[in-house]
Amino acid sequence: MKAVLPIALLLSVVSACNAPPKPATEAADMDAIAREYLFLELSMGRHDENHVDAYFGPAEIRREADAADLSLADVSARAAALRASLIDLQAVTPAATDPARIAGLLGRLMALDTRIAINQGEKPPFDEESMRLFGAVAPDRDAAYFESVLAEIDALLGGEGPLPERVAAFKNRFVIPPDRLAAVFEEAIAECRKRTLAHIALPADESFSIEYVSDKPWSGYNWYQGDAHSLIQVNTDLPVFISRAVDLGCHEGYPGHHTYNALLETNLVRGKGWLEYSLYPLFSPQSLIAEGSGNYGIELAFPGDERIRYERDVLFPLAGLDAGEADRYYALLALLGKLDYAGNEAARDYLNGAIDRDQAIDWLVRFALMEPDRARQRTDFFDTYRSYVINYNLGRDLVRRYVERGGAAQEERWRRFSALLSSPMAAGDLD
Repeated sequence: MKAVLPIALLLSVVSACNAPPKPATEAADMDAIAREYLFLELSMGRHDENHVDAYFGPAEIRREADAADLSLADVSARAAALRASLIDLQAVTPAATDPARIAGLLGRLMALDTRIAINQGEKPPFDEESMRLFGAVAPDRDAAYFESVLAEIDALLGGEGPLPERVAAFKNRFVIPPDRLAAVFEEAIAECRKRTLAHIALPADESFSIEYVSDKPWSGYNWYQGDAHSLIQVNTDLPVFISRAVDLGCHEGYPGHHTYNALLETNLVRGKGWLEYSLYPLFSPQSLIAEGSGNYGIELAFPGDERIRYERDVLFPLAGLDAGEADRYYALLALLGKLDYAGNEAARDYLNGAIDRDQAIDWLVRFALMEPDRARQRTDFFDTYRSYVINYNLGRDLVRRYVERGGAAQEERWRRFSALLSSPMAAGDLD
């Protein structure tokens, strides 16, 4: 039986983290809930360094979380009390509470509870975990599906020898020389920004900076700093292909993560006063929208053949690469895109214990056509981020379906995309 706590008890819980007293109004109750929620997420972040992806809320709440130093059990108990109080508030004053805000907080609290359990040693089945964290389950794709795509790639490339080696040799013709990496990335991000600003209004003072790093389990990362500023990091551990410039420029910047976070800050935190959105918990329903919109944003910003023309005419010369084989390169990339879900299958079986690390690497080399070093890096990602992998491809597909439904024209797609990035929508809202 679910316990439901009265609002008075909720406010006593909030006072334990030194939140200032609030008038007894529905708005004040929601503000108190939001502050307690932030306190709990920041407390969780003390146990899991990957949990809080961004925080630009009140500094005193972080200080309170640091000082309280709650155990995982304490965070779990207080999160359960907060969830019950949130449901109670919704039942008592339904007209005064925004259903989307309530649903967003409940989804975040479920994800928080799941991450606490994982940090306490529980390992739920992959699909159950992804549903509780991100609100979605990736489809199953068997080996036969991937084999059919591999046959197409084999026919495209021709030649002799193992297919993964032939793919790697061909792709290596399109690696950006290290001394040209910064110039290529800065140009690509500038183009992504220009195309995005033609359709989406961002704060006048929005900005980003770029760093080139190593020894990371990811290829690129956006660290949102608040006040519409981001730090974008590019991992240079492995060779960076020419196609990654636009991928990362759009995904991490415009109209991807930087744009998404700036719009949430502008429209929800500042516009509506929804303080809970001043924190981005990486393991939450927000990530499916973040990663899905980041990946779909690439094709939205460069529809049809526009990306191929831009990269061939601008980025190839800037990188000092020969564009003579560009058409075949992009045909290969299109086919490799059909292998995206091979990574999900490897992660599902690996994390469920059906295969070990070496078998996961072999699967990625065979069915995702990854080089062994890149496949090994991908298994490091599985260990760190677990079922998070579904957000990139499944998230992209769900966002695409939502934005393009009914055969929407390009301008309408941008309008729907911008509205999505300015809202608390989650996977279940994309149907």
